[in-house]
Amino acid sequence: MSQTNVSQHPFDRLTPAFIMDAIETLGYRCDCRILALNSYENRVYQVGIEEGQPLIAKFYRPERWSEAQIREEHQFTLELAEHELPVVAPLCNNAGESLHRHGDFSFALFPRRGGQPPELDNLEHLQMLGRLLGRIHLIGASRPFAHRPELDIRSFGQNSVDFISTNCIPNEYREAYQSLTRDLLQAIETIYKRVDPLRKIRLHGDCHSGNMLWRDDAPHFVDFDDARMAPAIQDLWMLLSGNEDQQRRQLEKILDGYCGFYDFYPAELQLIEPLRTLRMLHYSAWLARRWNDPAFPRTFPWFNSPQYWGEHILELREQLAKLQEPPLSL
Repeated sequence: MSQTNVSQHPFDRLTPAFIMDAIETLGYRCDCRILALNSYENRVYQVGIEEGQPLIAKFYRPERWSEAQIREEHQFTLELAEHELPVVAPLCNNAGESLHRHGDFSFALFPRRGGQPPELDNLEHLQMLGRLLGRIHLIGASRPFAHRPELDIRSFGQNSVDFISTNCIPNEYREAYQSLTRDLLQAIETIYKRVDPLRKIRLHGDCHSGNMLWRDDAPHFVDFDDARMAPAIQDLWMLLSGNEDQQRRQLEKILDGYCGFYDFYPAELQLIEPLRTLRMLHYSAWLARRWNDPAFPRTFPWFNSPQYWGEHILELREQLAKLQEPPLSL
């Protein structure tokens, strides 16, 4: 896998002057304080505002989402905020627009919200998160996305495997990778058929601890950039950790809060390991697809080395074994 000339990457055009010009088109006056925040798929900055609180500016990666898909994400978070859910929704201008354009970039502004990641080993925190996710899913199930995609085996699994096989896995690992991923995708397909019909709703989609911030004894959810149509368990399984008994206690606590607002379908427990496997496949392909972005080689220098691929194949073999085990039960 070759690396293109980093000077040609579109994000190189996001200079401080460009960022401030974009924000000032919306009527704000920047005070020249700009802090780049941790973000790889898009570019996110905290920008100081004269006589006001700093704002968060998100500049979207060109050609990833269409404007209709981004607007649909914004509409979802605004809908959640209208129901008094603790989500960080985009700011709208006087015309009610949340998505803006400057030069070649789409961008949005958000209020600044601080906090710490939740303690996922704290059962009371998990119960509160379950309560909030139940409310989010109740609203998410009220109607489908029209433009945003589904989390499915094709897009997260097969497409990822095809890209890795064609573009970057070393020759000495290709045959093992292709054989193993073929078995994985077949096993996932078999499990999905057991859960048919699959109930998919609008949800967060990337509900890891970094996208939940705890402040003043309460959480709020940020970054709905990966919002999709998916089974509800997608927003729950990433809250679990430890051995099977620990995960069972954690899930029971989550559901104590969750089921007060939205029905949980026990059949979806079978999807935890398939969804984990799809996430692993998708993550490797995501790194490979973004390798011409200069932020990625700097941040993930271990990727695409022979050691990485050897360890990745070992992890996938462990996942194949887990797919053949009984699912987590309550």
